[in-house]
Amino acid sequence: MPHSIESHGENEIFDLAPISLWLEDFSAVRKLFDTWRAAGVTDIKAYLQADVNRIRECSALIRVIRVNKKTLSLFEADDFDHLTANLATIFRDDMLHSHVQELSALWEGKTEFSSSTVNYTLSGRRLDIQLRGTILPGHEAGWDRVLLSIEDVTEREEARRRLVDSQLYAEGLFEHSPVSLWVEDFSRIKKMLDELRERGITDFRVFTDVHPEFVGQCAREIRVIDINRETMRLFLAPDKVTVLRRLPDILREEVNAHFREQLIELWNGNLFHQRETLNYALDGTERHVLLQFSILPGREEDWSLVQISLTDITARKKAEAYLEYLGKHDVLTKLHNRAFYVDELNRLERREYFPVSILILDLNGLKTINDQWGHGVGDGLLRRVGEVLGEAVKHPSYAARIGGDEFAVLLPAVDELGATSMIDEIRSLIEINNQFYSNIPLNVSIGWATSAAGEKLEAVVKRADLMMYEDKHRHYSSLERLERT
Repeated sequence: MPHSIESHGENEIFDLAPISLWLEDFSAVRKLFDTWRAAGVTDIKAYLQADVNRIRECSALIRVIRVNKKTLSLFEADDFDHLTANLATIFRDDMLHSHVQELSALWEGKTEFSSSTVNYTLSGRRLDIQLRGTILPGHEAGWDRVLLSIEDVTEREEARRRLVDSQLYAEGLFEHSPVSLWVEDFSRIKKMLDELRERGITDFRVFTDVHPEFVGQCAREIRVIDINRETMRLFLAPDKVTVLRRLPDILREEVNAHFREQLIELWNGNLFHQRETLNYALDGTERHVLLQFSILPGREEDWSLVQISLTDITARKKAEAYLEYLGKHDVLTKLHNRAFYVDELNRLERREYFPVSILILDLNGLKTINDQWGHGVGDGLLRRVGEVLGEAVKHPSYAARIGGDEFAVLLPAVDELGATSMIDEIRSLIEINNQFYSNIPLNVSIGWATSAAGEKLEAVVKRADLMMYEDKHRHYSSLERLERT
């Protein structure tokens, strides 16, 4: 019977303790240490770590004297002999390295030590344990009685590992998301909006109409907590610091209009919303993005954590713009098409512009050129008309190709003098154009008309069309006279 556990009461306490207890004999380890000291070993930790077999040697010298019932149940052993016969199953792998910490404490003369390590039950189930050891009083010289307690912390460690894995998973999703993600603090904005309510403000849209500077004040109170890699790629930034330092280049003044709508959503209690907005990369190029805004769960009361995702829709917006362009423009001449021309006539009619001047132009000789030289040459002439009209006609006026060889120019709020001035400009540009394409000169017939008070634009178009045909008749009559002479 060991000296320190002689009484019946002490035996009972040891056996019935709710934690695993081991009584062990480290005296052989003490003798081995004396041998190593004599051989000149001073840094025991480095000495043990240099050769794992030295750790195994120490472990093999420890003799288990006694264990309690909790130990047998914890390690799934039938009895003491069953346990001690399978110690190699219990103490393996990770424990050898953590064993260095315990041995180092004893080497340094400490009578207590502790470590977190891993053991295994006899069935192979992993146990995360918290180990504590103490040399019993009176045995400090020989280390022949060392009491060890083993606390099973597997559940706690598994929960910790799950938490770590969850955090790594969340961080991985954040960092490697294919969309730009921002984590921001809107808590100051929440306070500013609450203060407005306390002042009796009820219509936030009207308030920001009267005080547009409030939107800028709110924008300056946003604190960016983190951004992910896609954010840096989207805005062509080398690192996070550059993005945060150059936010004014990314979020320009015009974004305030979009941000105002976000604030209105928040004022109305919409903590999740989305909208399309425009940002800029650091090289100045546009980035059309779909912004999705969400107050993170648990932060609804203070808005201290907000996630904003930006999906790059620049390519889509360009495609939409091109489709819209095709719907309103003639691909060959780059001028507006007939559909746009008709819509614009109706718009001008509804808004009762006065006066409105309209020019009708027709490319002379296109059929002959197509027959003699081919449609490719004819298309070249049409493109040249487009170049001339594109140069001469500027917003708010419009030029359109309304037929195969027929064009129109709409001049809102332009009188007769302005119309004739535009015709002179067009004919001047045609002369210049012909200097560059002298082999096939460009020639157009032009008619024009200016609306009278109360006159329908349809009637103005007819008058201009008649004048164009008169001009065309004069052109071909002139050609016939030249041929006869």
